[in-house]
Amino acid sequence: MLYCQILIGILSNLTNKRILLAVTGSIAAYKSADLTRRLREAGAEVRVVMTQGGTEFITPMTLQAVSGHPVYTTLMDVEAEAGMGHIELARWADLLLIAPASADSLARMVQGRGDDLLGAICLACEAPIAVAPAMNQAMWADAATQANIATLQQRDVHLFGPAEGEQACGEVGSGRMLEPLELVTACSGLFATGSLAGKKVLITAGPTREALDPMRFISNRSSGRMGYAMAAACVEAGAEVVLISGPVCLSAPERVTRVDVESAAEMLVATESQLNGCDIFIATAAVADYRPIEVAEQKLKKQASTLTLSLEPTTDILATIAEQAPATFMVGFAAETENIAHYARGKLEKKSLDMIAANQIGREQDGSPIGFESEQNALNVYWQGGEKALPVMPKSRLARELVELIAARINTKI
Repeated sequence: MLYCQILIGILSNLTNKRILLAVTGSIAAYKSADLTRRLREAGAEVRVVMTQGGTEFITPMTLQAVSGHPVYTTLMDVEAEAGMGHIELARWADLLLIAPASADSLARMVQGRGDDLLGAICLACEAPIAVAPAMNQAMWADAATQANIATLQQRDVHLFGPAEGEQACGEVGSGRMLEPLELVTACSGLFATGSLAGKKVLITAGPTREALDPMRFISNRSSGRMGYAMAAACVEAGAEVVLISGPVCLSAPERVTRVDVESAAEMLVATESQLNGCDIFIATAAVADYRPIEVAEQKLKKQASTLTLSLEPTTDILATIAEQAPATFMVGFAAETENIAHYARGKLEKKSLDMIAANQIGREQDGSPIGFESEQNALNVYWQGGEKALPVMPKSRLARELVELIAARINTKI
């Protein structure tokens, strides 16, 4: 019963989170299989990296079975590194959790060693890093280990444990790795920032559809992933979230009130109906700029070699809401193919926004898609007197970074 209650409390924070679990050379590695299972039960996706020492205590096959993914063990894996595997793993993670973290692995992190897979990932990882130490009590108490821990904490590495108790060597003291459920709870806590506690956030997401006839419509390539990631990140930050969603193939994040709409007109009506008490409005939706002047009551038949459509502008939802609710912190999104800064700053001024997040539609230099129809994105964020570039990363992590920027700026709203 206690386990179920704890799991319910942490489920929302870890749902769809990407946790890269690193297993190093400690007898506590036997707990890693259970830890992987508990993380997955809490909704996280888990991939596992093992040091050579870690494979001496538990087999990669075991962790592959419980994680559902191949286990990574070597830096010079020709197949993996052809795609810069350690960089991709570092990018993929929302959290790098090293559990168990041996005394040697902690020392190597302090030294910045990059001659094995875990070391290279640590150097390349921009996501939070947490360590769960596991070692003999005398090794934990040694001045060198304590100095290494102090250095890592100064570098914003999170420390989970260790616990006190009887150890595998028969001694008693500090140095035991925390139990799997304790580590799951600790991981969950990293995603609950409280930076938007007490705020009501209204978010629009996905595309709109503008009907041509009963079966055809004009739309765009928006998947809604960025808006849904923003909703999840705002919930993690403690906000009450209402999500106005166009047609997407996504499930609403936990603790989010979702309102489904189809057209730009419906999205505007739904947004206005939820505006009361709104502290922050985040417009990630890719709203149609135009709609057909006339909608055919019956299916349009193919009768000629060309078809001319007459279109009229839709109402600009963001500009309308910004005018109706001047006290609300307004965040716009701009997807551009060129001159990002010029167009984004123009929208910031023209629509009286507090912040705008702009991204370029297309692909990275390596050919990977970003923006629409992708799980990754990069943003250039602008506000009056400032800007910040957020590099390519999973949209879930990008959303959390943008939420923290919003939280830092919201108090500047006059």
